[in-house]
Order: sequence, then C-alpha cells, then structure tokens
Amino acid sequence: MMPRVLIVEDEPPMRIALQDILTAEGYRVLTASNGETGLERAIEEKPGLILLDVMLPKLDGYALCAELRRLEIAVPVLMLTAKAQVRDRVTGLDSGADDYLVKPFSTDELLARVRALLRRTGGKRRAVTALTLGDIRIDLARLTARRGRGTIHLTSKEFAVLRLLAEAEGEPVTRERFLDLVWGHTAFPTTRTVDNHISSLRAKLEPDPAAPRWIVTVHGVGYRLESGRAILHNPDNSGAGLRQNAVKENEP
Repeated sequence: MMPRVLIVEDEPPMRIALQDILTAEGYRVLTASNGETGLERAIEEKPGLILLDVMLPKLDGYALCAELRRLEIAVPVLMLTAKAQVRDRVTGLDSGADDYLVKPFSTDELLARVRALLRRTGGKRRAVTALTLGDIRIDLARLTARRGRGTIHLTSKEFAVLRLLAEAEGEPVTRERFLDLVWGHTAFPTTRTVDNHISSLRAKLEPDPAAPRWIVTVHGVGYRLESGRAILHNPDNSGAGLRQNAVKENEP
C-alpha cells in the first residue's frame, strides 16, 4: 500500500495542486495550512513523508522541521520554497530537512524526489512478530493467540489492529490510521468500525474489559497499547504483512 504524505502549505492553489499530483500517483494525502497544524498532524498521524513549505503562518517550515528532529521524529522532509539562495537551502538542511526543492518545479522532478526519499527510509520500519500481554502470547506471524494452554480466537483484522498498536511503541494510533492500514482505502468503514473491533479485542484479552489495562483510549485521538512486551524484527516486507491482513477476510 502506498505511504501517506503530509503536505504543509498555506497557499490553497499550491496545496490543492500538490494533493492532486500525489493522489493521482496513488499516495494517500494529508494536508495542513499552517505550521502549528502541520506539526500536530505529523506527530499524530506519523506520515511516511512530509512536503513542507518554508513560509508558513504560526510556525515556519524551518522551526517545524527543527521541532520534529528535536522530538526524534525521523520522517523524511522535502522542503518546498521560492527561496533560491544557497543560505536558504543551507538553513533548511541544517534544520533537519532531507531534501530541498525550489519553486517553480516540474511534476516529474517532484515525484522523483518523493520516490527517492521514500526509498531511503522504506526499509527502516520495525515489524512486530510477537506480543505478550500478561499471560497472553500473541504470535503475529502465525496469527495465533493463547492464554496458557487455551486458544484465543482472533480475526485477521483484530491481529492487524494489535500489530499496528504494537508497532506504535506506546504512541497513540488514530482511528484514521487504523482505517488506512487495516481496512484500506478501497473499503468504506467508519471510525465506529474501529471502536467495535477495539471493544471485541478488549473482551477477548483484557482481565476487565470495562477498565482496560492493555488497550487504552486516548480521548480525541484513538488508542494506544499501554504495556506489553513486543518481539521485533525488520523484514523487507513488513508493510506487506499488514496489508495482507487488511484484505484477508471480508468483514465490515
């Protein structure tokens, strides 16, 4: 599945044009019209790439990029700006940007830069192969779950939800991200679908589903995995495994 790209651009014509170009190439696109919103979306949504304008209201592109790096968020950043001076490019790169593209630019060059940045980072994602929650052992490679000697029956979607929670390493996962990665952009679920699956998982895994210990609600955002021990590895097809779970069964 194509990665998500966050566009942070305050000029509507440019923002819409960039969104149309990337959407036509199959990318899933998020947008923000100022620096503060862009920073919030980058932290919450964890996109695969950010296209970042320099001259932004509320928080400029340099400051936004520097704050991402201060928070140790390693998402690749492609800066887009009308400033062509060498010192401007140096400032952008020093603030933590990975590449710099001066306006106006061609669609072909933009897409080439996007592909190059995504190739550099595509193999760094750590995939979870197993998860332990108290006395529950979940094998996310074989799609099995056990409590002691007993088997817990989980659907493939429930395994995919758990994988996404575990790979977030304690960070909140938004309902939109669940919908993107577990159900896929060709399906038509709602955020209530996510809530229903979380309720089902709690009923199967939590000692007290009414007071969850493992799968915790982050109000206004989504859910996070409170604790638990995950076993990680870094296979080349880690993203494909989650996508296979998204299409493996036909459930709402």
